[in-house]
Amino acid sequence: MRFALLVSVFAAAFGADALAQDRIYRCGNEYTNTVPDPNKAGCKLLEGGNVTVVQGTRPAAAAAPVRVANASQARSRVDNQEQQNRDADARAILESELKKAEARHAELAREYNNGDPEKRPEDLRNPPKYQERVAELKAGLSRNESDIAGIRRELGRLTGPK
Repeated sequence: MRFALLVSVFAAAFGADALAQDRIYRCGNEYTNTVPDPNKAGCKLLEGGNVTVVQGTRPAAAAAPVRVANASQARSRVDNQEQQNRDADARAILESELKKAEARHAELAREYNNGDPEKRPEDLRNPPKYQERVAELKAGLSRNESDIAGIRRELGRLTGPK
């Protein structure tokens, strides 16, 4: 008896809204308990279960960039000779990589032997494994060719017009 009286006092004190939730509508990523405009598409009434929505905070506005009186102070400049040295180093590295890739290509092409690589003893016992090895060699050859083409493009950019 006391419990029922306590519940009724609680309900009267906090109102019916505390015990029952209004209808909740979902309009896209927005949840609202106000009846949406009938012209607004995509709003659906949610049924069953309670929905709790916690409003997030808005991100702070980005700070204005600091202006420097002299623009040349804002960025470091590289003198012409140092840039030429860097370009020469980059060119040397790319040429070295190109030589390695071409050597690897020659090795893969020799091993691939136009789609008929030399059979190993384990290939004779397991023909599907041989076919798998042939496919891997072909894929490796294709990857290596694209690597060579990429290195040549980079070399062309270094030696091209400035």
